Amino acid sequence: MDSFDQPGSGHSQRLPPSNAQAEQALLGALLANNKAYERVSDFLTHEHFADPIHGRIFQAIARRCEQNQVADPITLRAELEHAGVLEEVGGTAYLAQLLSAMVGIINAGDYGRLIHDAWLRRQLIDIGEVTVNDAYAAEPELDGGAQIEKAEQALFNLATKGGAEGKGISFHDALIQAIDLAEKAFRNQGSVSGLDTGLRDLNKRTGGLHKSDLMILAGRPGMGKTALATKIAFGAAKAMLANARAENPNALAKECVAIFSLEMSADQLATRLLAEEARVSGDKIRRGEISTKDFDTFVRVSREIADIPLVIDDTPAITLSALRTRCRRLQRTQGLGLIIVDYLQLMRPSLGTRPESRVLEISQITQGLKAIAKELAVPVIALSQLSRSVESRDDKRPQLSDLRESGSIEQDADMVMFVYRDEYYVAQREPKSASFENTDKHHAAHEKWKADMNNAYQKAELIIAKQRHGPTGKIDLFFEGEFTRFADLDTFHE
Repeated sequence: MDSFDQPGSGHSQRLPPSNAQAEQALLGALLANNKAYERVSDFLTHEHFADPIHGRIFQAIARRCEQNQVADPITLRAELEHAGVLEEVGGTAYLAQLLSAMVGIINAGDYGRLIHDAWLRRQLIDIGEVTVNDAYAAEPELDGGAQIEKAEQALFNLATKGGAEGKGISFHDALIQAIDLAEKAFRNQGSVSGLDTGLRDLNKRTGGLHKSDLMILAGRPGMGKTALATKIAFGAAKAMLANARAENPNALAKECVAIFSLEMSADQLATRLLAEEARVSGDKIRRGEISTKDFDTFVRVSREIADIPLVIDDTPAITLSALRTRCRRLQRTQGLGLIIVDYLQLMRPSLGTRPESRVLEISQITQGLKAIAKELAVPVIALSQLSRSVESRDDKRPQLSDLRESGSIEQDADMVMFVYRDEYYVAQREPKSASFENTDKHHAAHEKWKADMNNAYQKAELIIAKQRHGPTGKIDLFFEGEFTRFADLDTFHE
């Protein structure tokens, strides 16, 4: 029977949840009919049994079943006797007693789940005790916030590793999912099958942002990584709101975009988005150098975009476990369609892990972000810095090898994109030497520089260096520095 509190019993008299009858009944069913093992093998292990003797017997049965050998009282007796633990598990008499407690193959799964549920509740009690002890302790490394994060991480580990039963997908079901995706893409020809990025040419090249994908957007400082990421975030959020209002003009979006801004504060990011939409210089806004007309535009646009489903979390140096917990909470409460992390190198690995090197630390973070993308079935875009090796080359267009800690980032990502603006580097090459002024050589150099600046002016390149499910290549974009605004480059003025 389940061991619960008796009425009036004190806390000290509580016994951990267990179900000895279910354990005996299941073991009896397994010994009588080994096919019953198939009903519990994907979620039950010997560690889940409250009685260690029952755990030893289940382990022996499981080992024989997985080797396609018969597991019954006779074969089990020989194996346990050879291992020297027959008497420990109650001897031959107890194995025979288990047979009398059998429940049949049909009920085996139900009894297995009862055993598993009791184990889960015992784990919850352990987590609760550790949390209480941590709260009473005065460890400087574990302040209140860190203790909450540690408890959330423990609960998450229990939920993912112990709470959910693993289940494969048959090829038939996988084919149906593939056909559904193909049908969606077919019906949206000229549009996107994934999540809209707000950039036409990027949508064409990628089909939009796809569930469970981890995308890396990298670049050197000054290239506009954050501006491009916020453009994509805003485009995706607008598409979510438009979809919700297709039938009801007053509806709110069913999903949101979560931006984890580790470098910029929430108000700075909001100001940047407002400046882009209102086409008012963000720099002038910060200095208060805007006209009444500009300010009115600023206020009007802020009202227009107030319902855009964006959530900004500006926690500095957020840990992987905290990010995971907040994303799961957002998905549960608001629905989650896209995650953006700005940027990768400012994150910290989960609490309790101490990687030996920075490379291993980044590897843990990228693997964790990919796991979040798969678990929540949402695309994740993580921004990344590039190494200084770019600056030492004549052609400063980034390559995969320029990624900091590149091995793990490149390996874990489904897509790697680089943002590059030649205008940034051309501006630094302006001839300034006084000794050449008013000479033909200086004039020629200056004219060439002006021509280069004209060619590079307000242009950017988005280089897709890796795409697991599609082509690589370069996409030309428009960049308006005054408003830190990216847009499609209409070369032919369509």
